This record gives sequence, structure tokens and C-alpha cells, in this order.
Amino acid sequence: DCSRPSLARPPFLPSSASMNMPHSFGSASGLVLGDSPPPASPNSTKHPVPIPTASSISKRCWPVHPMLRNELDAFSVHFYIFFGPNVSVLPDRPAVFVINLLPVLDSGGVLNLELRLNVSSLCGENVTVFGCLNHEVPLTSGDNASVTCETESLSGFLLSVNATASLSRLRIPYPQTGSWYLSLRSLCATEHGFEPCTNVTAEVYLRAYLSPCINDCGIYGQCKLLRTNNYLYAACECKAGWNGWGCTDNAEAFSYGFQLLSTLLLCLSNVMFVPPVAIAVRSHYLMEAAVYIFTMFFSTFYHACDQPGIVVFCIMEYDVLQFCDFLGSLMSVWVTVIAMARLQPVVLYLLGAMLLSMALQMDRHGLWNLLGPSLFALGIMAIAWTARTIRRRHCYPPTWKRWAFYLCPGALIAAAAVLLYAFVETEENYFYIHSIWHLLIAGSVGFLLPPRAKPSGRLGPIARRKGCGYQLCINEQEELGLVDPAVASINSICTS
Repeated sequence: DCSRPSLARPPFLPSSASMNMPHSFGSASGLVLGDSPPPASPNSTKHPVPIPTASSISKRCWPVHPMLRNELDAFSVHFYIFFGPNVSVLPDRPAVFVINLLPVLDSGGVLNLELRLNVSSLCGENVTVFGCLNHEVPLTSGDNASVTCETESLSGFLLSVNATASLSRLRIPYPQTGSWYLSLRSLCATEHGFEPCTNVTAEVYLRAYLSPCINDCGIYGQCKLLRTNNYLYAACECKAGWNGWGCTDNAEAFSYGFQLLSTLLLCLSNVMFVPPVAIAVRSHYLMEAAVYIFTMFFSTFYHACDQPGIVVFCIMEYDVLQFCDFLGSLMSVWVTVIAMARLQPVVLYLLGAMLLSMALQMDRHGLWNLLGPSLFALGIMAIAWTARTIRRRHCYPPTWKRWAFYLCPGALIAAAAVLLYAFVETEENYFYIHSIWHLLIAGSVGFLLPPRAKPSGRLGPIARRKGCGYQLCINEQEELGLVDPAVASINSICTS
């Protein structure tokens, strides 16, 4: 610590010694940098460490520039330099900066470092600015002949910018917390290697920040915050066969034609709902037909928006499309089973819509969101069919053709769809297994939807014949109170 020369510290400590690095944001301090002496045992007295003089300290002591932090969000922190972000690298001394990463808060993201050289500040000289980033212990770029960022016991990250390559980036996923030191040093290229420059001050734009993911995972990935026990970290969830830290590895990526094919399969398979809609309209099941149209519309555009890569088309927000697609699918099952039970009260449809909406808000991807309402509706249908069977004293539905050609095939198709959805569908086979799911569910609805209900067996009012169906005889004079009923002749008025 150059600010305390009274301490008997060598200019360079062994790697085993602990360095009291400055962590204050406001105080000006410095570090002693140079070549490390051979490490000595703590108990050894054969090789005493020389105590530096004031003149040697002034030659080797360089100021450390602290960087202020600005927290924006989870794993999103920007580091700022006083009087920055442009940094002047003098020819006779390096510029050293310290980045402090806090435990837990900063270890789950990506440390990004960017150097950009201002070519106009080089005055025509062949200057290269080397940067050395190291954890806890600052390092320089080595001697002039071989520019490295390593010692016998330490190793850092080396960056370089020059007139040809004026931009250099470094990304460190899940960085170790503590102090990271960046030392910038300008050297001029000659025939014998690199040498210190004379009267050339290089200007470098320095940017350091923390981000949750690398480049927000690009167009083929999604950045997600994950928690494992007490550890919180961010990671990219890649799609369409892309891999890597930032979803940039296309070794197993899907081609454009494959993406287009998967999108068309998932979208066009919903056309299978057209026959159930026509059957429902023909049988006067208008509410069921409206639910099927709702399901077909939102399932088509949800899968068009849900695709990874560049074959994507969204007419609404993704969350809205997903909710409507899931709700329409479950409501299609609900109204079909209620129609099979020959129950027409609107309260059952409203109750199903409210309960399904609540279940989807709790967990949209849960298997019981599909099986629970389906089993409940099947229970209602079983009770209704049992009651009709007992009242009529014969099996309901009464015809064997209804069982053989409609109910049994429809039930088998629906069961196959549920088994595919629950046990076969994975992320790898999603696009074609889910397309088969659309075809099977829509096909089962066409078989299971009951025919139009026949008129009731009760007879209406009997049509009356023309003329007097019966006679009502009223004594006109008695009604008028003109004569005594006992002696008056009876003149009847007959009315139908």
C-alpha cells in the first residue's frame, strides 16, 4: 500500500502473502507493481526481504482508480470511472482500476469488459494498449519482449487494442466475487518487440458492467433467472438446437426449412377443428361450436408465436396467447363431455370456465390441469347416463351402433391423445407429437359429440275441430235478470 510507506512491505509480495488492497471509493491510493521475487517460506530467515526506500516506492507506486457501481436490476450493474469513461494511458506508467464484486449479488451473472482505442490519439505511432485483468492481485503485462499476463503462480486475462483492432471484449460468466484489478499499459511495436512509448498518451474508452446473460441470449434463446437452494444465477435457455453460453453455437442448430416446417405443422394441424365445428352447428350445438372456433384460432396463433428462431409471428402478447390456447383446449373437452351427458344448464359451462381459469393461473403446464377437469366432467356424464339407464330400464345410449361406431372409436382416439401428451411428448419431438395431439383431439370431438336431440315424446295440445267442440248453455234471460228462473223458458246460447 503506497499510501503507507512506513510499513515494512516489499514492493512485491509472494503469492502466499495477503495484500491489503484499497477498497475505499473516495480515497486516493496506490499499488506497487513489478516482478515478483522468488517465494520464501514464512519461517525462513536465510533470504530476508529487502525493505523498499522512499525513492524506490515513488518509482513503483501507481494510483488505483476506483469504480463506482450503479445497480439497475438483478445481475445488472454498471461500473463508472471518475472523469470517465475515456481513460488516458500514459507512456511511463500503467493505469490501474479496481472493480469490486459483492458476494451473492454479483456472482450469478456475466462480467463484461470492453476496451475501445481512440486511434486519433496515437499521433501516427504504432501503439498497442495491453490490458491485464486479474482477481485479487493486480498484474502487469509482463516484460516488453513477451507480453503476457502471467507469473509463476498467477494468471490473468489479457486484452489488447491497436490501430488495426481497436475494439476488444472480454466476458467472464459467473465471476468470482471480490476485487478485480485491470491494469492498462501502452507499448510501441518495434523490430525488436514492444518498447515503452515516448510522448504518446493513448486514449481508451473503458466500459465494465454486469449482465444476466451474454447478449440477452440472442434470437435463439431466452435469459432466465434460476434458483438452486440459496444460489441465484442467470442462464440462457437455448432453442432450435442452438447451444453455448449465449446460444451462439450452431453445430446442432435447426435449419430455416426445418423451422418453417415445424411452424406450419403446429399451425395447420388446427384446421382439423373445422369438421367438429360443422358437426356442432348442424346438431344445433352453437355454444360448443363457438368454443371450438375459439380454440382453433388461439391455438394457431399461439404456436406461430411460440416458435424459436426467426419463423415467429405474434398478433398479441405471448402470455395472452398461451392462456387463451390452454383455456380453449380445456374448455373444448369440458363442453364436449357435458354435451354427451345431455345436460344443458348454462351454469355448468360458466362453472367450468371459472374453475379452468383458476387452475391455469396456478399452473399452466401441470398434467392435472388437463386430467382433473376431464375426469370431473366424465364423472358428471357417468352419473347422468346411469340415472337415465335406471329410469328407462335399458342401457343408455340405447343403440349399439352409437357405441360401436362413435363412442368407442372416439374414446380410443382421446385416450391415445392423452397418452401422447403425458408420456411421449418431449422438447425434441414437440413439433410433430403436438401436431398429432391436435389431430387426435379434434378427431375425437367429431366422434364423441352427440347427435341432435329428438323432440320430446309428450304430446302438445289437440287441434280442435271446426265448429262446436262442446256446448256451454247459458240462459240469456237469467244472466240478464229479466225473468224468474223458475218459470222462464230456457233459451240456451251455445258457444264453443
